[in-house]
Amino acid sequence: MNDRSIQESNAQVFSKEELLELDRKFVWHHMSVHNPNPMIFVSGKNSSVTDIDGKTYIDGMSGLWCVNVGYGREEIAKAAADQMVAIPYVPMSQGNVPSILLAEKINEWLGGNYRIFYSNSGSDANEVAFKIARQYHQQNGEPSRFKFISRYRAYHGNSMGALSATGQAHRKTKYEPLSVGFHHVAPPYCYRCPFGKTYGECGLECAKAYEDLINYEGADTIAGIIMEPVITGGGVIVPPPEYLTEVRNICDRHGILLIVDEVICGFGRSGKPFGHQNFNIKPDIITMAKGMTSAYTPLSATAIRSDLYEQFKKPGADNHFRHVNTFGGNPASCAVALKNLEIIEQEKLIDRAAYLGNELRKKLDRLIMHKNVGDIRSFGFILGIELVEDKESKIPASPEKVMKIIKECKENGLIIGKNGDTVPGFNNILTLSPPFTTTDEEIDFIVTTLLQAFAKL
Repeated sequence: MNDRSIQESNAQVFSKEELLELDRKFVWHHMSVHNPNPMIFVSGKNSSVTDIDGKTYIDGMSGLWCVNVGYGREEIAKAAADQMVAIPYVPMSQGNVPSILLAEKINEWLGGNYRIFYSNSGSDANEVAFKIARQYHQQNGEPSRFKFISRYRAYHGNSMGALSATGQAHRKTKYEPLSVGFHHVAPPYCYRCPFGKTYGECGLECAKAYEDLINYEGADTIAGIIMEPVITGGGVIVPPPEYLTEVRNICDRHGILLIVDEVICGFGRSGKPFGHQNFNIKPDIITMAKGMTSAYTPLSATAIRSDLYEQFKKPGADNHFRHVNTFGGNPASCAVALKNLEIIEQEKLIDRAAYLGNELRKKLDRLIMHKNVGDIRSFGFILGIELVEDKESKIPASPEKVMKIIKECKENGLIIGKNGDTVPGFNNILTLSPPFTTTDEEIDFIVTTLLQAFAKL
């Protein structure tokens, strides 16, 4: 019996109401006020998911920006099963074959020479990056470097350090004080320029803001700058094309490590193997998760430039990196990742993602004429639609308007997302991030469904 048959069998054993009662009694759902009637999904295939009532939806968000190769890949399930039978677990104080081969494959995709440290999630990967950066500077003779700079609107994870780097006030409410040493600059948000400028005449002040903060804090106190190539969950905020190059130059001038968070943008989502490759820069540290396994199993990684790694090989009782993750580098997860990347390569899904992203953007561009659409932004196969009350004032659209579009789409068989619980008053961006296996016909369905939803707004 395959996994889908098991799920469907369970759904038959328990009625929907029985399952909902168990859910209400025992389950704490993520990122939501208590939900007494969650959707219960029982199967998926390619770009579609089916709920317990038998209704099928196009998953316009790939789960949480992550099921890149689509649902129901039996070859991935077999790779996991075969590895579990061979050996299901090895602590990463030692080695296992899939983790070694995956580290080599990641380096191939990065086009560089990096050491790979495995963890479970994007939050974990970023925590590792912060610890590595601080320890590196300590052992490189600059112990005063402990601070990090990130951006408002950005999301880097839920754990205490990663949440400190996150620039979203709602995510931090009632959890502060958080970790010390984290600072933020304004995002490169051309639609709502924090500096009141227009692109082309702005002097790229959004990048120069780093230089100002570095000077105020003292360059010799800054360990690293962390950024996504494009701010994704914070509203699909795409920077000017020269922005990342300027930030890279600022880091080089001041001896600061550049950490690029590729948790969402990585593994083909941007139309390149990694998002930063669209801007022709080389990070010092890269964090990754989600798309590495297309979310079939948990796995993340932190890649650090090999020359930086040399500082951790020096003799001394505390010079090695003293960090452990029980499930990081799990053999089955690494086997899943290898099969996932093989599928992406063999089916040319990075090129497919680039093509689909262009098609989706081109076909939805007409929405810019809608009275409640302020801006449309895209990066690879990610798209954000910013809703406003009116174009002149740019006042963010009410939650009711945002939810009306999402509800209308769901009723018609399309799941889309939004930037929820981010910055107070600015949770007004609809998001799309479908699987790379989405067909041309499904793109047309997504477009038609969205246009119909907006026509009712």
